Amino acid sequence: MNTFDYFVFVGTYTKPMWLETHETSEGIYTLEYNSSTGELKQKSSIKNHNNPSFLAIHPNKKFLYSVGENEGGTVSAFSINRQNGQLTFINSESTKSIGPCHLSVDSTGKFLFVANYSGGASTMLPINEDGSLKPASSFIQHTGSSINPERQEGPHAHSINIDPNNNFALVPDLGLDKILIFKINFEKGALETNSFPYGTVEPGSGPRHLDFHPTGKFVYVLNEISATITAFSYDQNTAEMKEIETVSTLPENFSPQSCADIHISKDGKFLYASNRGHDSIVIFKINQNNGKMEYVDHQSTMGKIPRNFGIDPNGNFILAANQDSSDIYSFKVNKELGLLSPTGFNINIPYPVCIKFLKK
Repeated sequence: MNTFDYFVFVGTYTKPMWLETHETSEGIYTLEYNSSTGELKQKSSIKNHNNPSFLAIHPNKKFLYSVGENEGGTVSAFSINRQNGQLTFINSESTKSIGPCHLSVDSTGKFLFVANYSGGASTMLPINEDGSLKPASSFIQHTGSSINPERQEGPHAHSINIDPNNNFALVPDLGLDKILIFKINFEKGALETNSFPYGTVEPGSGPRHLDFHPTGKFVYVLNEISATITAFSYDQNTAEMKEIETVSTLPENFSPQSCADIHISKDGKFLYASNRGHDSIVIFKINQNNGKMEYVDHQSTMGKIPRNFGIDPNGNFILAANQDSSDIYSFKVNKELGLLSPTGFNINIPYPVCIKFLKK
């Protein structure tokens, strides 16, 4: 049955300064997605000229939030028409910093959390009942640096991730080689220093994104600069992180090294991460007892510079967003082996960065 049963929202760059191109992106695109075949088709878009690169959907599925990845530092709220996927702008608020690049909504839907890359800071904003954003209630300026003088001259918060129990915010900071850990005080609307304030990776690694294992026992951090993944044990009561191992995401001696995104399958058996330059998704099998990773394969993303990718809610397909070739390809997931195979379906969207699914 040829049924498009999901919406897919795609965040993009409206002004990709690093590319010599005349193609422009309108902002956030709404696609329709067939979860039986992996097929995509464009539905609508909403114009937003502030690089709405990364997106987050409210737990009630009624609202969507985007960063405005620019020097002005804003986040925006949109209502979602559940009938046709059309977005309607609600309001924007300042992050009190610059270059916001990632955001998350906590499981209660009461707060939005933002990582500011250029400014090296974390921001927390209250969410109203109507989905609109209030001014920031908490702002934490990160401080410090690490060993790479070009990339790590100061703090660069690269993502902000709420733990499975909704108690802590974990913030990989590329500039510090740390995963900062904040306790979330919901009564005060504040990010507070945790008793275990951070986890660390090898100097020069540049932590970027992370994902939690479904059991909550492990957390996997993707390191952009070194093109590695560091596995940690995770204490859900204290948020203490202890390194298990670090593995490369690339074939031996491949250059350049630049990772982008990481996701774990819903059943916790496999880990996937994207490589820019190698233009691939690497696949690892996860040992359920000790959290270690076993290499499985690399799958080409069929385009240039894959950024975010999404595992569909049923775990049947992966959609890979290729930023520089302006396309999204779908891949069938072999749930037993973890392998990916192209479906033959793809769609052209200018400079896609982030993919979010919503069932109709």
